[in-house]
Amino acid sequence: MPRHHMINNEQVDFTDAEEAAQDVIDQAWADGAAARTLIKIREKRDVLLSETDWSAMPDSPAMSDAMTAYRKALRDYPAVYTADNSADWPTKP
Repeated sequence: MPRHHMINNEQVDFTDAEEAAQDVIDQAWADGAAARTLIKIREKRDVLLSETDWSAMPDSPAMSDAMTAYRKALRDYPAVYTADNSADWPTKP
């Protein structure tokens, strides 16, 4: 399907050169999908870790083994994540 843009309020089809240039842009965007997904995963992971940072403070009670395991699982999550979402987020104790 040919692409188009608006020029002076008229729909004008892309030239062959514009089509080729847009194909390059579209491919670059598609190629970056995995990197964008990992950025989002790390952002969510960082929020979840920050919600439990209090448990790692020196003046808080000793961190439970479950909390230690949860925090480790969060830190490891980007490495175990799969594109088909088969790796569930760790469950907070």
